[in-house]
Parts: sequence; C-alpha cells; structure tokens
Amino acid sequence: MKKSSKLAGVTALLLLTACATVITAPDLAHNAAQDLMDFKASFNEKGIAKVDRLNQSELQNNCSDYAQKEMPAELRAQLEKTELDAVKFPADGQFLGNWKEGEKIAQNGRGLQFSDDAKTVNGGNCYACHQISKAEIAFGNIGPSLSEYGKLRGGPSEDLMKYTWTKLFSSHAYNACSVMPRYGAAQILSEQQMKDVMALLLDPKSPINQ
Repeated sequence: MKKSSKLAGVTALLLLTACATVITAPDLAHNAAQDLMDFKASFNEKGIAKVDRLNQSELQNNCSDYAQKEMPAELRAQLEKTELDAVKFPADGQFLGNWKEGEKIAQNGRGLQFSDDAKTVNGGNCYACHQISKAEIAFGNIGPSLSEYGKLRGGPSEDLMKYTWTKLFSSHAYNACSVMPRYGAAQILSEQQMKDVMALLLDPKSPINQ
C-alpha cells in the first residue's frame, strides 16, 4: 500500500508539473519577439554595416515563419509573383556586357562589409557558392555548378537571357526562400555589372563555355 501511495503521489506531481508548464501560443509569440529583440541588441553598428540590415521584408518574414514547416503553395506562388513582377530588364534591351569584367565581379567578395566604405565597388562573390570557370579551383558548392552554363543550354537565346537576368535580379522570383543574393532588387550590383556577369555565363567566347 505504501508503495502504491507513493507511486500515485509521484504521478499526480508529474501531472501537475506538466499542466503548470504548458506553453500557449501567446507565450510562444512573446518569446519569439523577445528573442528577436535580444538578437538585434547583440549587434553593434560599425562602418557602413548598420543594424537596419536585420529588419526583414515581408517575404523574409514569411520565410522565417515557415523555416521549419512547409509553406502553403498559394502563399509561395504569391511571393514569387510579387518578386517576378518587380524585375527590371536592361533599359537598352542589351543583356550581355563584357565577360572579362564579369569574371572580376564573380571573383570579388568586397563591398557592403563593415571594413568597406561607401565608395567600395561591390563584387558578386559568385565563387563562394558556385563553380564557374574551370581555371578556378577554389569555389563553394552551396549552389549548382555554372561551368558551361550557356553552352549546355544552347547559347544565349532570348528566353535564356531573360531567365538568367531574372535569377540574378531576384532569385526569389523562382524560389521564394532562396538564399541567393538579390543582386538587382537589393541594388548589390549595378545594371552594367549584371550585364558583365551575364556575359560571363552566356557569351560563347567566355572561357566557361569553351
């Protein structure tokens, strides 16, 4: 009897503890908001790197909310359409610039860092995530290989140029929660720089298409 009484007492205590520690939806929302405040407070502005970079757009907020669960297809389609509608194609209708300059941009990881100044020309830092030129042996693999990008796709057709430009301008137009930088939408690269990167990828004379 004593053992049964003790067991019953322990069970009751565990049930009471469980009830006392139930986390409600408002509690989760409050904790998330507090965590975000604490996170932002841990950063200090330095040089051109300001804490406003931590402010998320509507798209980024949605991607954060669905980071651990499937985003509804309707919402994903809506976000992608918004990004696609905002894409700006070259004002002069010319998509390809100088592939040699494009290689320099792809290799350059400077710009927008606290150690840079406002006059620093931004690079694309493309090799951090992609293989591009076969001559470069140091590259990341977060993104797919872009070696022979234009060659494998039949050369710079109008459809391919528009697709590639859109991908560079805002990759979210094709994948709402893509981690690829929005080079055009976020004004990381200028229109001319984007043309040069386009030439690196698509110009038949570019070494990556040889």
